[in-house]
Amino acid sequence: MSQDPNEQFDQTVLEMIEHSPVGAVPHTPAYQDALRRLYHGHQAYPSADHKDGHVTARSLSKLPSFHASNLDTLHLTDFHPEAVEPNAAIFDRYVQSLPSTLRAKAESHRATVAGRPAHHRAKHGGAVVHDPMHTLFLVPGAGPNPGLPGNYLYGFIAEASAKPTGTAWAIHLHDREDGGALFEAATLSEAVAKMEEVLESAPFHMSELEALGFRAI
Repeated sequence: MSQDPNEQFDQTVLEMIEHSPVGAVPHTPAYQDALRRLYHGHQAYPSADHKDGHVTARSLSKLPSFHASNLDTLHLTDFHPEAVEPNAAIFDRYVQSLPSTLRAKAESHRATVAGRPAHHRAKHGGAVVHDPMHTLFLVPGAGPNPGLPGNYLYGFIAEASAKPTGTAWAIHLHDREDGGALFEAATLSEAVAKMEEVLESAPFHMSELEALGFRAI
C-alpha cells in the first residue's frame, strides 16, 4: 500500500482531467495543489487544445508517433535521401489521426512543421551532390509552450551540412512556438538511434530530454 496520503486524491484528479472534454479541474486550493504535484511528477501537462486545460501522460501514451515509414533504411550506408518518405506525407498521417475538429488547426502549421528549410546545396567539382536530409517526426508530449493540436511536439533529423561526407547530424525538437531542444550526432546511425529513443520515451515534457543528452535552444 502506498504511503503517500495524496495518491488517491491525485488519481481522482487525473481521472477528472481525462473525463473532462476540455481537461478542466476546479480552481480550489486542494485541486490546484494536486495539479502541481501531478505536473512535478510528469503525470499531467498543459493541454495544447484547450486554454487552461490539462492532459494526462497516460492518455498521451495511447497516441501514436509519426516518422518516415522507411525509417529502418536510414542507417544503411547506401541509403538515398530522396527515397525517404516526404515530410508532407508524414504530416498527412498526423493530421488524419486527429479528431476532425482539430484538423484545420493542425493544417495551419503545415508550412512550419512539414516545409523543407532552404539549404545551400553542396557542390563537388562543380556538380550538385544532394540537398541535406531533413526528415520529420511527431511525438506526443509537452513543452514550455503549447504543442501542436492533439498535444504533439515536432522534430526532425537534419544533416547539419551539405558536404559529400555528410558527417554532421542533429535532432531538433520543438513545441508550437519557440521552445526547442537539440541533440548533435556524429553519424546518421547515431541520430536515428537517438530519435528512436525519444519516440520510445514518449510522452514526456521537453525539460526531461536533458537526461537523453539534449540541450535547450
